[in-house]
Amino acid sequence: MYKLLVIFLLTCCTAAAQDGENEYQWKTEGESLYLMDNTGLVRITLPTMGKKVIVPSSVLNGMDIRNFYVSGNEQQVLLGTNTQKVWRYNTRGDYYVYLAEQKKLKKLGGNLPASSLMFAKLSPDGSMAAYTDYNHHNIYSENLVTGEQKQLTKDGSRKMINGTFDWVYEEEFGCRDGFRWSPDSKKIAFWQIDATAVRDYYMLNTTDSVYSKPVPVEYPKAGEDPSPCRVGVTDLASGATTWMKIPGEANKNFIPRMEWAASSSEIIIQQLNRRQTESYLYLCNAITGEPQKINAEKSNAWIDVKSAWNGGISDGWEWIAEGKEFLWVSEKDGWRHCYRVSRDGSKEQLVTKGNYDIIKLELADEKNGYLYFLASPQNATQQYLYRTKLDGSGTAERVTPANVTGTADYDISPSGKYAHFSFSSAGVYPISTLISLPGHESLNKGFSIPASRTNVEFFTVKTSDGVEMDGWLVKPRNFNPAKKYPVVFYVYGEPADATVKDKFGSGLNYLYKGDMANDGYFYISLDNRGTPAPKGTEWRKSIYRKIGQINIRDQAMAAKEILKWNYIDKSRVAVWGWSGGGSTTLHLMLQYPEIYSCGIAVAPVTSLFCYDNIYEERFMGLPQENRADYQKGSAINYVKNLNGKLLYVHGTGDDNVHYQNAELFLNEVIRNGKQITFFPYPNRTHNISEGEGTTEHLMELYTNYLRAHCAPGAR
Repeated sequence: MYKLLVIFLLTCCTAAAQDGENEYQWKTEGESLYLMDNTGLVRITLPTMGKKVIVPSSVLNGMDIRNFYVSGNEQQVLLGTNTQKVWRYNTRGDYYVYLAEQKKLKKLGGNLPASSLMFAKLSPDGSMAAYTDYNHHNIYSENLVTGEQKQLTKDGSRKMINGTFDWVYEEEFGCRDGFRWSPDSKKIAFWQIDATAVRDYYMLNTTDSVYSKPVPVEYPKAGEDPSPCRVGVTDLASGATTWMKIPGEANKNFIPRMEWAASSSEIIIQQLNRRQTESYLYLCNAITGEPQKINAEKSNAWIDVKSAWNGGISDGWEWIAEGKEFLWVSEKDGWRHCYRVSRDGSKEQLVTKGNYDIIKLELADEKNGYLYFLASPQNATQQYLYRTKLDGSGTAERVTPANVTGTADYDISPSGKYAHFSFSSAGVYPISTLISLPGHESLNKGFSIPASRTNVEFFTVKTSDGVEMDGWLVKPRNFNPAKKYPVVFYVYGEPADATVKDKFGSGLNYLYKGDMANDGYFYISLDNRGTPAPKGTEWRKSIYRKIGQINIRDQAMAAKEILKWNYIDKSRVAVWGWSGGGSTTLHLMLQYPEIYSCGIAVAPVTSLFCYDNIYEERFMGLPQENRADYQKGSAINYVKNLNGKLLYVHGTGDDNVHYQNAELFLNEVIRNGKQITFFPYPNRTHNISEGEGTTEHLMELYTNYLRAHCAPGAR
C-alpha cells in the first residue's frame, strides 16, 4: 500500500521546478529520497520503500510546504511556505528551519516583512542560512543557533539588485537564484545587477482605482545597453566584498552563469558579449578577484547558454576528476555535444560523439564511468535517455526501453542507481515511477505504460524550397476523403520553442470550447527552421537575423503543400498562435494573404524594436547595425496586405510583450484603412489568466470567432 502511495505522490513531481517549488529531493548518497506525505516530511529508502519521518506533521501544524531542503546529516531542514509570484514564478515567501536536535521550527528573516524572502538556502555545514529580500534586494545571512542576522549588502534597491536578477535576465537567461554558498560555508558569491541606467517601461493600471497608476518595469528594449552586471564574493567574518575583475565594459557584456569552481578559493564565470556571439570562461581568485581565461568560443550566429543540466546539478558545470576537470556543452562542431575540459582549459575531450544533439545532461556517473543524457537521434519529436563512456571512448547507448515511444524524462539519483522516470506521448497522459538503472526496472511492480490512444498523427512535409518539416495533425472524426474540410494551423515558429513534440498536449487546442475533430476541423502544427529541435545547429541557427522571414516562408510553403490535399478546403484556412506564435500568425496573414483567410493572434510582438534586448539581439543582431532586418521582421510593416479576418487579443498588463505592440499595430490598421476585431484584457499579463471568468471568456471569444470566420464541417 505504501509503495503505491509513494508512486502516487511522485506522479507529477519535479525535483527542481522552475518556479522555485519542489516535491522531492534525492539524498546525497543516492539511495533514498525525501518527500511530503500526510505524516510530514519523510525519507524513503530504495528499493525497499522503508520510511522514516524527518519532520512530523504535528510540527508543521498545517503549513502548506512548497519547497524544502534537507541537510546531509538531516539535522536541519529548510521549509518554504506562503509563496508569492515575482513576475512569473513563485520565488518569494516565508522560510522556516526545523532543528532536529531541538525538535522545533525557527522562522527566518528577523523583522523582514512576510513572504519577502527569496532563494533561502542552508550553508553546506548546516550552521547558517542565507537569503535575499524581495523589497530591497539585499542579501542576509542568519546564524541558526544564535539567530544573529547580518545584512551582507547595503546598496540594494529596485534598480540595484543583489542576489537575484532584473526582468530580462530572468526571462531570457533563466537566471533567478543569484547567490551561492562557498563549499566551506565562509563566503557567499553573488550577482549584482545595476539597472539604474535602464529605462522603465510603464504599464498602466486603470482598474484598481478611479485614478490610474503607472507600474514601472526596468526593461531594456532592443538596441538599449544591457544592465551592468558583476560578481562579488563576500566574506562572512569580515563583511568585506571582493569584486571579480572580469575584462570588458560591464554594460556591453552579460554574465549568465557563475558557480564555485569545486573549491572555496575560486569561482568560474561565463561571460557573453552583447551580441551573444562570443563566450568566455574565467576562473577567478575569490580573494583577489583576479581572472584567468580558460575557454573561448565564437559563433557566426549566437551561443546558446540555456542550462544543459537537469535536476539538481549546477546550471553550467559539473566538476569531475576531483575538481581537475569539468563538463561543458558546446555546439561548435555543428551539434550540441558535451566535452570534458581540464581545469586550466588546456585539454578538451569530446564525450558525446556522433551526428546528433544532446537535449539535456542528466548525470556524470564517475564510479561506473558513464555520462547519462537525453537525446533523440532518430526522431526530433521524441526524447529518450542515453548513456556513453565518460572518457569519450564509447558511442551513445539507449537506456530507455525500445518499446517506449514518446517523450521520456528523468531525474537520476546521485549514485546513478535510481531515477524518477516520467513519460508521456500524444496518446498517453503523463505518468511516472521510480526505476533502477541501468536496467530501467520499475520499483512499482504494477507499473506499466498504457497503450496509446490518440487521433494525433505525426507526418513530414517537404516544401518547394527543399525544407523537410515535422508536423502533427488531427483529422475530423468520421473523416470522408471525398469531402472538403477547413484547416486550422497552430504556430509558434521562433527559436524559443517547438510545437511538434510527441508528448501529451500535442493535438489539443486548449482555447477551443468544444471538440475540433467532432466539429469537422483539420488541426495541424508544423516546426519550421529556427525552432529548437534536436536537428543540429544549421537547422536551429538558419533563422539568425531572419525572424519574420525564413520562419514565415517555411510555414507558408508547408501550408501550400498541405492545401494540395484534395480534402482541404482552400477557402477555409485559419492560423493562430500566442506570443511568438501570435507574431507568426500576423506575418502569415499579412505576407501570405492568399493562403490564410482567418487569423487569431494572442499577445504578439508586432515590432521587434519593442521587445527586450537579450532575446532580439541574440537572434537578430544589433538594430543599430542591421535596422532593415528588424523592419522586415516586424509585422506592423505589412498591414497594408491584410485581406482576411483577424482577431487580435492582448492583455494591457503584459510585462513581457508590452501592450504598446497592440497600439502600434492598431495605428497601422487605421492608417491603412483596414478593419480587424480587437479585444484587450484589462490588467491581464502575458498569460491572460488573471481575474474571475477570464479563461472562460477568452475560450468563448476564440471559439466564436473561429466558427464565424472559418466555419466548421465538411462540404
